[in-house]
Amino acid sequence: MADAYDPANEGARMDYRDRMAYGDYLKLDEILHAQAPLSDAHDELLFIIQHQTSELWMKLAIHELSSARAAIAGGGLEQAQKSLSRVSRIFEQLNGAWDVLRTMTPSDYTTFRDQLGESSGFQSHQYRMIEYALGNRNPAMLRPHAHRPEALAALEAELARPSIYDVALRVASEAGLPVPQEVLGRDVSKTHQPSEAVEAVWEAVYRTPTEHWALYELAEKLVDLEDYFRRWRFNHVTTVERVIGLKRGTGGTGGVSYLRKMLEVVLFPELWTVRTRL
Repeated sequence: MADAYDPANEGARMDYRDRMAYGDYLKLDEILHAQAPLSDAHDELLFIIQHQTSELWMKLAIHELSSARAAIAGGGLEQAQKSLSRVSRIFEQLNGAWDVLRTMTPSDYTTFRDQLGESSGFQSHQYRMIEYALGNRNPAMLRPHAHRPEALAALEAELARPSIYDVALRVASEAGLPVPQEVLGRDVSKTHQPSEAVEAVWEAVYRTPTEHWALYELAEKLVDLEDYFRRWRFNHVTTVERVIGLKRGTGGTGGVSYLRKMLEVVLFPELWTVRTRL
């Protein structure tokens, strides 16, 4: 009598020696052997995996931001909205990761902190790439990456491109809205400065959304993204303060004091200030 069919055993009958298997496709051997704690401290593995997975999510965020920027520039605002929504959800995932890291106490962290030397998340070129793509452009922040020519070249190339917000304003201008020429023609390697004229442009969009529906939806997707990004920054501050208090960061930054200053950074200023005018 034949054995009863059990779907759970379906894969067990297959020989994967000459086939693409799950671990092969995902390169799991490389990924799962990429953790090399430098101490025997229990929580060092948590610390490493937290930061490695964050870098993977940031890689995807950069991929989606690049796609969104190209779509906006090409007039594909609906396509851009999908990518921007995905980046917001990525930062929601990154926010959840802080909850796991916060299970590490100050006592736990001190058992391996000295092993980090001067390494710090401050040196993440992918995080800097995201900041630059979103418009927070401080050329001085290239210095921590000077020892890595490929990363430095990628960041310099990003500074030479218009940010997502710059591209959005150019599209608004092409739609007939009065974006000032000094804004459109500014040095894109520097951070956009708040402009009352740009705020008035967004006011027109928000007061008559049916006339500017694609720009209206794009504006809201950008606000969503910054909202999630701000939450990520806030959770970063609280996690660091919970674990190391007010001590300096391993990379030489002020630690919590530096991170608190970053909370004041506004990526798309007129999209927030316009709300007061409505």
